[in-house]
Amino acid sequence: MIAPRVSAAGRRLRRVLVAATATAVGATLLIAAPAPGREAAAAEPWNPPAHLVQPLAEVWSHMEDTYGDLYGFRNYGWDQLMANGDGTIHYCVRWESSVPVTAAQRDDVHESLEKQYNKWIDSVAGFDDFPYQDVEVKVVGWAVADRSTLQWQDDSVDIYAGVLDGDGAPQCAPDCGRFFHQDGDYSRCPGREERHYDQSLWLTEGFGGGAGGDWGQRIAREYFMDAVGRDQENIHILLHEMGHTWGLDDFYDWTPTGVGGFLMKAGSATEITEFDAWMLRDFWRHLKSRYEA
Repeated sequence: MIAPRVSAAGRRLRRVLVAATATAVGATLLIAAPAPGREAAAAEPWNPPAHLVQPLAEVWSHMEDTYGDLYGFRNYGWDQLMANGDGTIHYCVRWESSVPVTAAQRDDVHESLEKQYNKWIDSVAGFDDFPYQDVEVKVVGWAVADRSTLQWQDDSVDIYAGVLDGDGAPQCAPDCGRFFHQDGDYSRCPGREERHYDQSLWLTEGFGGGAGGDWGQRIAREYFMDAVGRDQENIHILLHEMGHTWGLDDFYDWTPTGVGGFLMKAGSATEITEFDAWMLRDFWRHLKSRYEA
């Protein structure tokens, strides 16, 4: 899990192509028909390039051997996206720093997060009945130790000040977090399901490397904000950690046959490669039956 500005006004990323409806987590999820006036992308079959067939098979076999509950786990990024059912994913920003944040920086963080998230979506869009061409990332909350750190007064996001985890780091309300409520019960969340968060973008002052999982991603505040300020095309540590949220593995002690650098092999690539994209597609094709009627 360790890997080594654009104004938000006037433009947004492409939105969802096909909606999905879902019951509670753990129940059967249904893929819905295309929204009126839209056409679903043609489904591409499982047909990886010949040179990737063997390494992809090796990767899946390795995950079957090493993951504790590869097929039974129900909180991959896939599960979160499909459970929302409207082509959105909800984030909380955990600002573990005393450095002030302006409203303009807040908006840039939101836009950059959406841009990076959709780089993974671009890798699977149109493949094997995956229902979305892009996903709207909704940042529903910011968590800080002290309210004065956030230099805006509007109510565009929920603000959690002084809500700390067991190690003293700020967090959004657990009552609103999917990690804590994988049954989809947000009845104790003040904003109910609409204001729940699926993942956290945890920005920690001086954090080394990164970490990622079904709870979200954690990286250094200064690394991320520098990348946002420079409108960096690929925020590669964040992208790597997002890969873990989807369920992709690390490659510290082995490399699949015939494959060179790729994003999920930390330090060997700075963007999503062809091999990363096919690993993501492989994950989808193995899980998609859980979302079908």
